[in-house]
Amino acid sequence: MANPILRQKLAAGEFITIPGVQDMIATVMTNKVGFDIIYGSGYWLTASSLGLPDAGIATYTQMVDRMRTITRTSKAALIADADTGYGGLLNVHHTVRGYEEAGVTAIQIEDQEFPKKCGHTPFKRCVPIEDMVEKIKVASEAREDKENFLIIARTDARASLGVDDAMRRMEAFAKAGADILFFEAPQSEEEMRRACEAFDLPMMANMADGGKTPILPASVLKEIGYSLAIFPAMTSLVAAAAMEKSLRHLKEAGTSLSPEIPMADFNEFCRLIGFEEVWDFEKRWAR
Repeated sequence: MANPILRQKLAAGEFITIPGVQDMIATVMTNKVGFDIIYGSGYWLTASSLGLPDAGIATYTQMVDRMRTITRTSKAALIADADTGYGGLLNVHHTVRGYEEAGVTAIQIEDQEFPKKCGHTPFKRCVPIEDMVEKIKVASEAREDKENFLIIARTDARASLGVDDAMRRMEAFAKAGADILFFEAPQSEEEMRRACEAFDLPMMANMADGGKTPILPASVLKEIGYSLAIFPAMTSLVAAAAMEKSLRHLKEAGTSLSPEIPMADFNEFCRLIGFEEVWDFEKRWAR
């Protein structure tokens, strides 16, 4: 059964701020800080595990394995990016079953043609509305836990077809049975408000640092009408910047130590990653 916390928070009207995770170190840190819902980003998990762009290159098998590892590592509920469902309707059915079995709480499916592209990069193309409507219906039917496993329907139509088409698509997705609507890459607060005011379903904001959508604080997003917001890029971009800074210092100074470079405590991280269980086992069984 999917973790009910996402459904419960949405039903209670609680605004949800959700960090993205790109690997298990980021996942462990969300455990430490105490987030109860996290986001598995296709862009950043592909970049982290494969060193490749988010352009439809990662397969279902690779991504569901990554999501399974996150749910094993995390104490939080996981919203998981599933791109286009990795193919046609049968693929969508298989993807939903696989993600649910892996412990995912909500699955995000988008209306792009395959191969898809990152929502904040050029050359995106969308499938006909009817094709995506069928995917949502198949996804809704395929899930075993129809109460707690939620379907997030994303439209990328804004970039190539305009806001009006994106609105028509979200209306159709809502009628098809989506639990949450995701208007990808609006380019102004006005566009964000228009989308939120038009629908009764929970709306998800994508606060993608460096993307096309204005980055707004949770208080403003809630006032606009959003129910939840993902911050998929933050941990990855912060980690990349920190790594570059520390690597430049090592190259120039010949040491890892610097008062200007914060570093996690190694012994604490050993505990966070689960070494205490290993040590307890060794005390019990080592000869």
